[in-house]
Amino acid sequence: MMSQSLAFEDFQPGHFRTIGPRTVTRDDIIAFAREYDPQPMHLDEEAAKKSLLGGLAASGWHMAAIQMRMVADGLLNGSTGLGAPGIDELRWQSPLRPGSTVFVEIHVLESRASKSKPDLGIVKFRFELREEGGTVLMTQTLSILFRRRAALAE
Repeated sequence: MMSQSLAFEDFQPGHFRTIGPRTVTRDDIIAFAREYDPQPMHLDEEAAKKSLLGGLAASGWHMAAIQMRMVADGLLNGSTGLGAPGIDELRWQSPLRPGSTVFVEIHVLESRASKSKPDLGIVKFRFELREEGGTVLMTQTLSILFRRRAALAE
């Protein structure tokens, strides 16, 4: 079992960390689209050229899944995180193209102790999926529940 080293107290407002890289291939984009979002702009390069995207691009849901995997591997699986009650905002801002290398910038917007459960804290995050050159592809704002260190000692 992985050590749960990150607890609520570790999350202070500001930039927390950058995770990645991950390179997304044409085959990755098409395989995801075939299974989960079979629209022409994610499956066929010629059809994609005629779309608003102007060329083959990953589904927004593919970007969300990539980001989730990166956040799980680079943050959550080494923490006392207990899950999120939902997502406040998810925005797709720029297309993810084949061959792009992406990173996730993790920012803590706020953190507060739970009023109803003193052993928990709530951390509000902004995740930014970015290309290697810095272009923001997707942003997500959400809160995640974490155990507090005092609760771990009990």
